[in-house]
Amino acid sequence: MTTTPFGFLRVGAAAPRLRVADPDFNASRILDLWREADARGVQVLVLPELALTGYTAADLFFSGSVLVSGAERALVRLMAETAASPMIIALGLPVAADGLLFNAAAVIQAGQLKGLVPKTYLPNYREFYEKRWFASSRAARSGEATLAGARVPLGADLLFEIEGAPDAILGLEVCEDLWVALPPSSFMSIAGATLLLNLSASDETVAKADYRRALVTQQSGRTVAGYVYASSGVDESTTDVVFSGHLMIAENGALLAEGERFCRDGQLVVSEIDLERLVGERQHLNLLADADVARPFRRVACAAVPAQEPLHLSRAVEPHPFVPGDPSRLDERCLEVFSIQTAGLARRLEHVGRGPLVLGLSGGLDSTLALLVAVRTLDLLSRPHSDVHAVTMPGFGTTAKTLGNARRLADCLGASLREIDIRAACERHIADIGLDPTDRSSVAYQNLQARERTQILMDLANKDGGLVVGTGDLSELALGWCTFAGDHMSMYNVNGGVPKTLVRHLVRWVAQHRASPVEREVLQAVLETPISPELLPPGSDGSIAQRTEELIGPYELHDFFLHHFFRGAGPRKLLFLAGHAFGERYDRETLRRWLRVFIERFFSQQFKRSCLPDGPKVGSVSLSPRGDWRMPSDATCAAWLRELD
Repeated sequence: MTTTPFGFLRVGAAAPRLRVADPDFNASRILDLWREADARGVQVLVLPELALTGYTAADLFFSGSVLVSGAERALVRLMAETAASPMIIALGLPVAADGLLFNAAAVIQAGQLKGLVPKTYLPNYREFYEKRWFASSRAARSGEATLAGARVPLGADLLFEIEGAPDAILGLEVCEDLWVALPPSSFMSIAGATLLLNLSASDETVAKADYRRALVTQQSGRTVAGYVYASSGVDESTTDVVFSGHLMIAENGALLAEGERFCRDGQLVVSEIDLERLVGERQHLNLLADADVARPFRRVACAAVPAQEPLHLSRAVEPHPFVPGDPSRLDERCLEVFSIQTAGLARRLEHVGRGPLVLGLSGGLDSTLALLVAVRTLDLLSRPHSDVHAVTMPGFGTTAKTLGNARRLADCLGASLREIDIRAACERHIADIGLDPTDRSSVAYQNLQARERTQILMDLANKDGGLVVGTGDLSELALGWCTFAGDHMSMYNVNGGVPKTLVRHLVRWVAQHRASPVEREVLQAVLETPISPELLPPGSDGSIAQRTEELIGPYELHDFFLHHFFRGAGPRKLLFLAGHAFGERYDRETLRRWLRVFIERFFSQQFKRSCLPDGPKVGSVSLSPRGDWRMPSDATCAAWLRELD
């Protein structure tokens, strides 16, 4: 059994029912949520600040023999009743040490107190008066405290390591610590912490939840870490303020789970933190290693916490990671991508001069998007759409539908259109190279058509002083689904950073938001056309016979594989994630089959990516050899296939 299968550690944030100044009652309610967390396989559980006493006990904190000692006795009870579980639990209580009182987070596991982390930054403004009762962690002198019958480390310089899970290093901070200019968690992450826990008691005012949510997600992104936040609930005193029990789990800038605020019952939210991905991202970015501010930390060993078997993720795994599921976010994403594409092309066109944009227009998705980008770019430069010299080049596989789409697109968008039938030139070339004249399927037969088209575009651009705009997308580059020195090549490729699943949404977005009724009708026809290079003759009924996704697999799977492969996932993890993302849509063997295709093609086709034309990076995944992806063209995929098999 392992603590972090596929790198995942299951975490929980809980806000239990509470009675202010009643540690026994509070311990019972904490145990209720602990049992639920245990049943759900939580490995690390985070409870609020001063969870055993209530945050709003105020001057009752001076009742050392009653409230402070009562919290200690309640902690002993919790340790005894959770002793059979390996779950790591972080909860808040007042701790007397060095003649001072600290607002501290206690870490317990399997009946043992592992360490105490006092709050460093004590708010003492507006409704907060913490310095009246507590001392900052900076005032701790001995570095240890005696509590619950044990002498344990005490300080804000503690990190907790989980045995057998080298990527699982926990750092704790308490509420206000997150709100300051240099949160302790920043230094913890520099020292190696991958999972940050915040025990909080943050009251509610209008719009404060939005700011708090932004703090948590941004800190998780800034530190490239998981962040678990648990705040006190509605049972705190409402003498002057109200608490909501805000619970959040974030990872590297993304909010994975969030509780219902103002819930009147005890509440638990659960998700998994992908520690493997976080560590890989840190190694890739090298940001933490370059940090010029570091602090020493003591390491506290925690026992292994075996994960539930089999592992079923609580967190959502998006089947289309490049395409936001929320319609409003999708609109924003499409606008941003389209703006990046047009800005890149506009700058390149300004640099090379006032020549035309030369573009091969097939009537398919990719060339349609490139045409839309081209005409919008000319709008930005106050130039006529006729400066787009679209060229449609029917060949052996061209169907009447795609040819019609190309003609109508150019017409309704005001682009100049030139039609050059390549069949005669290809027949001559077939004869010149001695290819069997009856060959209608070989790679040579297909690629010579693509190269003929590229030759025409390049020569027209030379003749007219123009710029050939590339149309191939990111997914095709990942799979090498392009002809070397054919459609693989251009003078500037506006689609090279856009995955196929997003290309479709971009065209649909333009149709819905930027197109006239006539343009919308044509764009809809393009969207309904099967994806095909159209290099093989049509069927007897004139329909497209060469359907890309039947040959190399669904683009939604390949885009999913690309997204997670780029972030360091190996074949076993890719299969695991895909199984969660796509559920029953694809069985395991189908996923394995197309993953093998992805791996083999990704490795074997690197030589095409090593000499890509310029083009704008659009998202977090880019395969430019000058940018995000550097890989030897002769690297072997053998190790990946062995793991897959």
